[in-house]
Amino acid sequence: MATEPTLHVDVHDGVGEHLLLVHGFLSSRAHWLPNLPRLAEVCRPVTIELWGHGRSPSPIEPEWYDPAAYPAAFETVREAVGCDRWFVCGQSLGAAFTMRYVLDCPDRVLGHIFTNSAAAVAVEAKLDPGRMEAMAEAFEQGGTESIRAQRMFPGNVPGLPDDVRAALYEDAGLHDPVGIARMLRYGSSTSSRSRIGENVVPTLLVVGEQEQGFVSPRRYLEETMPHLQVVPADAGHGVNLEAPATFDEAVVRFITELTPAEKNLVS
Repeated sequence: MATEPTLHVDVHDGVGEHLLLVHGFLSSRAHWLPNLPRLAEVCRPVTIELWGHGRSPSPIEPEWYDPAAYPAAFETVREAVGCDRWFVCGQSLGAAFTMRYVLDCPDRVLGHIFTNSAAAVAVEAKLDPGRMEAMAEAFEQGGTESIRAQRMFPGNVPGLPDDVRAALYEDAGLHDPVGIARMLRYGSSTSSRSRIGENVVPTLLVVGEQEQGFVSPRRYLEETMPHLQVVPADAGHGVNLEAPATFDEAVVRFITELTPAEKNLVS
């Protein structure tokens, strides 16, 4: 019997509860490099890579790329890490997947953190399948360089530290353009818009206020999502990369407030 694919996982040193960190489209575990040292003071970071990204495989079967399948994939990671409950954090497309997870498995989540993610609350009727297919074909034909050339590729965020930019560019060489194309073809229905009101988990949105395209989604979340607190950041889409100090302090405060004091002691 064939072994089921699993996401690539790195468990980092830290103190306290585990924190799952889920990067966005075209990124990798390197996305969290600026944040790991500060976050490790209050949690144990767990970085993964999405299907087709970095060190994770690119399954052939379409069902693995369905956003509805990611909660089960995250549960596999949680069980492998060995914790009963944890914090989760999603960035961009990764936040669309953590939103699904939090709504499906709230008993496993201590708190949810996310940044700008129109995908998480998109109006599905506005999605353009033709555009997704064109992008998929472009990645298949253009390979790694087409990934690195994308405006949305996080290695192109202005002002990144040299080591972070270098790591993102290096990891882009590990992305599988075919896996990326499969994600676009089979995993575009990412929105949890109709379920946002079901949320029962303490949630933190660290919002990049410079991204005009997220103004309406932010308003919808503030009006609809229970247990939500919002911290503004002077950033665009890549909040944790563009405003790492603001992101880190907001997350540290959030985790600290929700973690019993004894859990934050060095063992």
